[in-house]
Amino acid sequence: MFCYPTSENAVCVIVDIQAKLLPAMSDPEKVLNRAQMLVRGMNELNVPLLVTEQYPQGLGNTVPELAELFNESAKVIAKTSFSCFGEAEFAAAADVKTRPVMIIAGIESHVCVAQTALDALNAGFQVFVAADAVNSRKESDLNTALAQLRHAGCTVASAEAILFMLLKSAKHPAFKAISKLVR
Repeated sequence: MFCYPTSENAVCVIVDIQAKLLPAMSDPEKVLNRAQMLVRGMNELNVPLLVTEQYPQGLGNTVPELAELFNESAKVIAKTSFSCFGEAEFAAAADVKTRPVMIIAGIESHVCVAQTALDALNAGFQVFVAADAVNSRKESDLNTALAQLRHAGCTVASAEAILFMLLKSAKHPAFKAISKLVR
């Protein structure tokens, strides 16, 4: 059964948008721009952020243009597993009982994003993948990953669509702030 994401039921995961990974993506500027919009929106809506960094000592930390947007409640977790769920700290922080909807953005779509999304489905989450806020080095890998995730049961939508799903109505207190973000 489909469940809309809300400020109360969702968690947003930002996967590995790091200094040495981002420049290698097929469209780094777009994925960074959409991830920034998504993070700003999550902050406006008080949706918690879980941020991962794949082997940060080798690949660097989250790019500063994105990291500077994280609020004090954002949890940054270093990892070596491809799926975020392979790290005990992440698995403990991603609680399907309190926040059963997981919104995912990041890189690379066919490796860490896909494995995290599939593990989230297996853990009982309803998963939303922000299609324009994920990327891979090769566009074909991105397209294949999005098709795979859609087929597996993830909702694949734009970052803007996800933000408006969270709002549900123009009467939402954060509507004006979100509207400014998507312009």
